Amino acid sequence: MSNLKWRALLVVVVLIVGVVYLVPTFVSTLPPGWSKFLPKDKIRLGLDLQGGMHLILEVEADQAVSNTAMRLSEDLKDAFRKEKIAFNKIDKTGKWDIEVQLPGTEQQGQIGPLVEKEFPTLKWVSTETQPEGTVKVMLTVHEKEVERVQKAAIAQGLETIRNRIDQFGVSEPDIRPQGEDRILVQLPGIQDPQRAVELIGKTAQLEFKLVAEGVSPQDVKSGKAPAGTKIYPMKHTDRTTRQRTESQIVLNDRTLMSGEYITNAQVEIDRQHSSSYVALDFDSQGAKLFEKITEANVKKQLAIVLDGVVYSAPVIQETIGGGKATITGSFTDQEARDLAIVLRAGALPAPVKILEQRTVGPSLGADSINKGVLASIVGGIGTILFMLIYYRFGGVVADLALALNVLLVLAGMAAFGFTLTLPGIAGIALTIGMAVDANVLIYERIREELRLGKTPRAALETGYDRATLTILDANVTTIIAALVLLQFGTGPVRGFAVTLTVGLAANMFTAIFVTRVIFDYLLVQRRVKTLSI
Repeated sequence: MSNLKWRALLVVVVLIVGVVYLVPTFVSTLPPGWSKFLPKDKIRLGLDLQGGMHLILEVEADQAVSNTAMRLSEDLKDAFRKEKIAFNKIDKTGKWDIEVQLPGTEQQGQIGPLVEKEFPTLKWVSTETQPEGTVKVMLTVHEKEVERVQKAAIAQGLETIRNRIDQFGVSEPDIRPQGEDRILVQLPGIQDPQRAVELIGKTAQLEFKLVAEGVSPQDVKSGKAPAGTKIYPMKHTDRTTRQRTESQIVLNDRTLMSGEYITNAQVEIDRQHSSSYVALDFDSQGAKLFEKITEANVKKQLAIVLDGVVYSAPVIQETIGGGKATITGSFTDQEARDLAIVLRAGALPAPVKILEQRTVGPSLGADSINKGVLASIVGGIGTILFMLIYYRFGGVVADLALALNVLLVLAGMAAFGFTLTLPGIAGIALTIGMAVDANVLIYERIREELRLGKTPRAALETGYDRATLTILDANVTTIIAALVLLQFGTGPVRGFAVTLTVGLAANMFTAIFVTRVIFDYLLVQRRVKTLSI
């Protein structure tokens, strides 16, 4: 008797926990204080149910390695100057190779120890003496460093995109890696897909460079920039007409400072010109560096470059301390807000390419929900009526277990944060059929024992004992298959596998444990003499 009480108490506890987890999903306004102590997460709906956008992005990790090689080439120049080693040219060539041209062979012996000591990520490839007496040394980024940078670029890209989407305000996004260099992004309920694509894909590489001096307009027009400089596009906005134009400007190759030191970026309003700009805050290291840069370049133009486009190039009038700067340019209010978001979230370490983009409208999602729910209800009613007609009171017990099974499936999805999709609804419908299938096996075993003349209690015990092992075998093997689909499947396959896995786990509890508690209560506690099966 005490064993029955404990089993009944367990069923009641599971039922209460399931209801508690489902309250946030079905109750629009939670009671005061609920969120402090009780679950508040709702069942998440997939794109096919509430509409939204589906993206598959590819991180161009090779570009991150190329950027690393470019930075190393600039660091090499600084190291050579510091050690007073003469060189003709140091440039990145190919994907991530660095070519060093020396005026003669005497410098060759100097750079070997320097590269080995200060640049362990570089590998010496070859040395070639030119006919004119110069020496060309080829360096390349070490294979282990290439692999490390590529993996870091993908991981950082995933985190950066997640931060941007969180600040963009999309509720319950699904962002996860897919394969070696791809990222899956699902944004349910999004209203402006194009803006989201632009926000996600913007590299947001912020650089501060000096404007090259002594370059004539003819040089710019002809596209012939002096060595060590490069021509960049520059955006302008007319203060009166707000019309946008674009010109060209020549900047020094060397980047004095990048956006990695940014701690905050906020949109501010220029009241005088009625325009938006972005105010930047640097960390302590960035503040010192920016102050040092402005101090050394007073009366020179400092260009602010974002993704290869110059937005402004003000003249440094005095040393700027305090760790603050501004980006002014041709911004609408929304553009300024989006720019602030990507700068706060950080730059992507490498460009991302959109391989697949799909948009699902909310009306299609609502129609899918209605049809899916209708199909499940019709199938459920048919199953319930069959069990009632064929197994009489036993059908009532099976139907109660079936209702608890569906409740536990939904509660499990809410508790573990799973996403309900249209294939997931199909998985619930399949779970309903498999749930009563277990009861059918048990009831037929009990019927066989009753035909042999056994008492209801003996028939019940034998029926459950003989059918339980078969039910466990069938459900466990199906769960293994569902877990394989969950691990290796994508999109709709995962949605189906999730509900099937949770449903089968709930099915073993309700069909075997819960129904047995009900029958034991009737035969032991209520002392029923016959079984209506």
